[in-house]
Amino acid sequence: MSRSLISALSAMLVFPLTAVAGDLRQEASAVLAPITPARVASVVKNNELTPAKTELGKKLFFDPRLSRSQIISCNSCHNLGTGGVDAGPTSIGHGWQKGPRRAPTVLNAVFNIAQFWDGRAEDLKAQAKGPVQAAVEMNNTPDLVEKTLRSIPAYVSEFQKAFPNEANAVSFDNMAKAIEAFEATLITPSSRFDRFLMGDEAAINDTEKRGLRLFLDKGCAACHGGVNVGGNGYFPFGVVEKPSEEIMPLADKGRQAVTKSAADEYVFRAAPLRNVALRAPYFHTGQVWALEDAVALMSVDQLGQKLSQEEIAAITAFLGTLTGEQPSVVYPILPARAKDTPRPQ
Repeated sequence: MSRSLISALSAMLVFPLTAVAGDLRQEASAVLAPITPARVASVVKNNELTPAKTELGKKLFFDPRLSRSQIISCNSCHNLGTGGVDAGPTSIGHGWQKGPRRAPTVLNAVFNIAQFWDGRAEDLKAQAKGPVQAAVEMNNTPDLVEKTLRSIPAYVSEFQKAFPNEANAVSFDNMAKAIEAFEATLITPSSRFDRFLMGDEAAINDTEKRGLRLFLDKGCAACHGGVNVGGNGYFPFGVVEKPSEEIMPLADKGRQAVTKSAADEYVFRAAPLRNVALRAPYFHTGQVWALEDAVALMSVDQLGQKLSQEEIAAITAFLGTLTGEQPSVVYPILPARAKDTPRPQ
């Protein structure tokens, strides 16, 4: 075979593949978007993000004294070392009570349409108030939280710096705003998928590209779209076929408890898939421990398609490219309690 013929055949092979890759990136960019720090400021409302507020929020995020028992912090259930979630199916709260749902990840949560699986909190500051007061979680009250914080001189000073124009800087509302400010920093940019979207062709391999193609063509992106690859809409769990009751308990009717609408029975906010490979087990019950099994279940129950093992492996490989740079957070030294700081209960 002549060298010119080999060159011609090589050109026929290379250019179609390049065109497909370009088309794939263009199609993916139409429904998905890379994470950039600039996006954060556009989604946080009614809460100026300042260094003083963020630093205060970091301490509060790690401080177990926000709980009645003084042993549970935000990080207990949203562990920054394990993908922003804890290690079990559902979290353990006050008095060793087991929570009813899997803790959603705090990483990139700032990009979600709302917080919690049922979307009952409109933003991160509203979400921050929920677990503190929930009997099954931190089991505290706003009054006791404020009393605890006001009893610690260093916290009083930090609240005044974070909220300099307020006469009553130490408040339950400001606690929540500070935690929101810190949580808004917990983003994971520069995943291999982000680099691919921004033009780095070699950032993901051929198997991962095939998984992305399947993710788009099979309809996964219909629910898992946007910058967080999910988290931006509400959808029925089990569109085509209902999962087993272990995975979807009949008693938990999802968003219906919030809206009181029959149309929202078993409707949940679509899980964001950023860093999904880090945070097994899966779904709101935490009953599926392998990502491949979660993909297979979704294909049948949501899409009505039984994927081959090769297709499942390819989609799972693509999902692995969504793992971004994890936040580098130095564990804070918390302000010391004073003699009149409330004791654990």
